[in-house]
Amino acid sequence: MSELIQSPDDRAMHSPPAPPAPVEHEPVDRLMTLGEHLTELRRRLAIAILTVTVGSIIGFFLAPEAIRILADPILAGPSDEPLRFTQPAGGFMLQLKLALMIGIALGFPILLYQIWAFVSPGLNERERALARPWIPLALLFLVLGIVLAYTVLPYAVAFLLGFQVPGVVEPLITVDAYFGFVTTMFLAFSLVMQFPVAMILLARAGVISPDRLRRSRRYVVLGLFIVAVVVTPGDPFSSIILTLVMYPLYEVSIVLAVRAEKRKLAGNG
Repeated sequence: MSELIQSPDDRAMHSPPAPPAPVEHEPVDRLMTLGEHLTELRRRLAIAILTVTVGSIIGFFLAPEAIRILADPILAGPSDEPLRFTQPAGGFMLQLKLALMIGIALGFPILLYQIWAFVSPGLNERERALARPWIPLALLFLVLGIVLAYTVLPYAVAFLLGFQVPGVVEPLITVDAYFGFVTTMFLAFSLVMQFPVAMILLARAGVISPDRLRRSRRYVVLGLFIVAVVVTPGDPFSSIILTLVMYPLYEVSIVLAVRAEKRKLAGNG
């Protein structure tokens, strides 16, 4: 009878040990194999191609109005002659090229996301946090670059056409020549407007410092003008405007780099 009656301490001594509590492990990003990378790349490319295709179909119907808007500066000049194409398919190819450009512009947010979705798994959390806020800002600066290029375009055309001598030297501008000039100008301004984004990312990554940016001002001005001349060949007016735009952006980059450095030091402290 005494064997059947046991104290709580005796029962605890003879009872089987409790199973160990499960250990929670922090999630670890699994490395993708080469085949998985290629599959992911094909999927992202397919989405990008589909996006540009749909945007280009829409752009094909918008292209005639875009041609009228972009050709207005040249048609409003001293010579009111329309633009000419020298090949039977010239007009069709122009509309096709503009449709593709409009398709890329319409689908750019999706294209940007596809690039980020493919690249981000290869980054650590700090690098993702570093780049994530600047992706929508890069899109904003791209739009600002297009708006600035469209604003400057009439003045650039008027400046260049101002060197004709009526009755002696007059322009004979083809569709390919004019829209090639417009495309180069829009592309140059759009890329240049990414300048502060690149500078801030380099500063936050520790590649460059605000002090170094300050000390390099005199060389930067010369370098910016050379870049402006290269990306806008034969158009000194646009080169000057582009330089005047890039230098304030450089100063803004210094201010933002200083703030980023202070936040980094405060976080480490």
